[in-house]
Amino acid sequence: MKRFVFTCLTASLSLTALADTVKISDPWARATAPGAPAGGAFMSLTADANMTLIAAESKASKVVELHTMKMENGVMIMRAVPQIDLPKGQTVSLKPGGLHVMLIGLHAPLKAGEKVDMTLRVKDSQGKEQRLPVAAEIRAMKPAAMPAAHMH
Repeated sequence: MKRFVFTCLTASLSLTALADTVKISDPWARATAPGAPAGGAFMSLTADANMTLIAAESKASKVVELHTMKMENGVMIMRAVPQIDLPKGQTVSLKPGGLHVMLIGLHAPLKAGEKVDMTLRVKDSQGKEQRLPVAAEIRAMKPAAMPAAHMH
């Protein structure tokens, strides 16, 4: 009986080791001003197989969406996207001004020095979903660069 249990445990651990994974690097969110309705979260994702980020969740806000930001006809446009492809071995950067996670309807401001917990939902090529916990460091907003003095 002990040998059977050991064999089952070994097989289970081997199958777990074969599961596709996504490496999450440098997760962070931008601090928000009091009363701000939304905030952004950013990170780098590297999958060891072709996978897709299909959703994100957080108790910090009413809604969490995957977003993209891009210039269209001289105007910065932000739109929700249904998914973000994670090609095998390629790092996909979720960053300001590009793909990112949007926390909409914040329950409280995102304060520098704290963390915001999220869960990423990813799907592999066979349709199997995984839930990946993320604790994103909240970083202070950097002040806008001051324009240089103009000399005549």
